[in-house]
Amino acid sequence: MATLRAKAPPLVYTAQHFLKDSVWFLSKFAMETHSGGTESSYKDASDSAAKKNFADGIVPQILRLYGSTATSRDFEIYAPHASFEDPLMCARGVKQIKSAFYTLPKLFSESKIVEYTVEENMASSGKGEILIDNKQYYKFLGKDIDMVSLIKLQIEEGKVVRHEDWWDKKPISNRETTKLPLLGRIAEMTRRGSMLATHVLMRFGKDPTE
Repeated sequence: MATLRAKAPPLVYTAQHFLKDSVWFLSKFAMETHSGGTESSYKDASDSAAKKNFADGIVPQILRLYGSTATSRDFEIYAPHASFEDPLMCARGVKQIKSAFYTLPKLFSESKIVEYTVEENMASSGKGEILIDNKQYYKFLGKDIDMVSLIKLQIEEGKVVRHEDWWDKKPISNRETTKLPLLGRIAEMTRRGSMLATHVLMRFGKDPTE
């Protein structure tokens, strides 16, 4: 609404400017529609919403996995060939990933992500990466354990295909990240051995009774 001027009759002035503003708005709207501006703005907004929805559909499940409250449905965020890796284990396939997370309540009386922020680098096709900068809390044999972590989720077609948990935000030790490839190879083999032993103990990823 235009500002009223003291020297002009308020009612006449307001009506004139309302009509002028209406014509200007309709003309601008017609030009934007014709040039595709409105359609482009709508598409950008839709894309932004789609990007946000990828994290909205994945992060809650990740929180339940780390919080020892996961059910079989929470693992539906993973593609069948997905992998999970942290400094202790290297899981391949959803069954092994289940074993890795189902073991948490067996080891810790309490576990959870207490703080986190999410960064998305996603395309509308469902391919990209989601980064979860977080703080984790565990209680082990009565002792409190706090840990800073960076969870890296590689996404393809809306599903997690690779899940890495970088403790202290440091890359996981392997042949590519260590100065001595042999030590990196040993670290890889140790994580695989730890995972396979855990997989057996957890009955090959068998879902608990829900």
